Formats: sequence, structure tokens, C-alpha cells
Amino acid sequence: MIGSFDFDVIRRSLPYLFLEGMRFTLTLTALAAFGGLVFGTLIALMRLSSYKVLGRIAGFYVDFIRSLPLVLVIFWFYFLVPYIGQWLTGASRPITVGAFASSLITFIAFEAAYFSEIMRAGIQSISKGQPAAASALGLTYTQSMRYVVLPQAFRNMLPVLLTQTIVLFQDTSLVYVLSIPDFLGAASKVAQRDGRLVEMYLFAALVYFVISCIASYGVRRLQARIAIVR
Repeated sequence: MIGSFDFDVIRRSLPYLFLEGMRFTLTLTALAAFGGLVFGTLIALMRLSSYKVLGRIAGFYVDFIRSLPLVLVIFWFYFLVPYIGQWLTGASRPITVGAFASSLITFIAFEAAYFSEIMRAGIQSISKGQPAAASALGLTYTQSMRYVVLPQAFRNMLPVLLTQTIVLFQDTSLVYVLSIPDFLGAASKVAQRDGRLVEMYLFAALVYFVISCIASYGVRRLQARIAIVR
């Protein structure tokens, strides 16, 4: 069976797979991780806020998003955002939202819920004496969070944040359902064009496996170094 495989189709398709597909996948992963971390940190601060209303709103958002399948959220944003934009702007037709913008918004909104829980754990891991000492030095709450608490929380949670980013990298393959030419979508197009589904899907699985394993190994090394510094 292996002898009937046409591995040359992979070689011929490498420029398209990596220069187009993988570049899109990595771009989406990086932007979604950054946006998810920023909004996730804000949500974490809302959950830890002394204002109960903010905490409940943030808690509901996190619980709601985490209870939904990601592919369902992708479909929701892709089909509903144009109509929401039409309603907000009063336009006569649904607002055109590209597949990339829709998928990016989806992943940021989805990952923010997960990153928020990671950052909340990181903030709570900081000794309460440090914010108190910062307050005693005359720092405001915002300054205390910015210069004392958040840098340490981010450092403590960095391995977990990177692990979640690896999961995000794998999840970006779901944009295939929107016919976006990410790495899996590019492999699928080549497979259907040349009639070589087995070869292309096996190769795509191997690439995801290798990248995820290398990244996971790097996270474990980083975690070990952080533990030594502590």
C-alpha cells in the first residue's frame, strides 16, 4: 500500500503549503494569542475586581464561551457578525466581514476566556503582601498591577500560556470549515485537485505533530529554567 503513495505531490506543493497555508496559520495564531492575552487579562482583572457586577459579567462570559464548541462559535461569528454590524450601523445590507477578520475575532473572543483563567490563577499566586507593599510606597492600584503584580503573574504563567497557544495553533485548523486557505485548507485543496487525499492529510497531520512536539519541548525547557530561577 505504501508503494502506491505518490509522495512527489507533497514535494511539488511545499511552496504553496508553507508560503501560503502555514504563513496564514501562524499569523492567525500569533494575532489571536496576543489579542486573547490582552482581553483575557482584562477579564481576569474584572473577575478579581471588588465590584461584584464586573465579576459576575466576566464570570458569565467565561463560563458561556467555555461551554460552547469552538467550531460553533466560528459559524456564529461568520454568519451573525454581518447582521450585527448592519443593526449597529443602520446599513441597508449586512456588513461585509471577511473570513479572516471573522475568524480572528472568533479566536480572540474564544481564547480570551481561557487566557483569563490562566492569568487569574497567576494573579492570585502573587503574595498579597506585594500589592500591600506597593500601596505603602504610594503606588495606585493601576500602577501596582502594571509594575508589580502583572509582570510576576505573566512570568509565573508563561509556560501555561504557551501551552494554551499550542492548543490554539492546532485549533486554527477549524477555519477550514470557512474555506480559508490555512495549512489544512491548503493541503485539502491540493488533495482534492490531485486526488491524493491520503498523502496530503497524512503529511498535514505529521507537520502539526512535529511543530506541536517541538513547541511542547521548548515549553518544558522554559518551565524547567523558570523553576531553577525560583
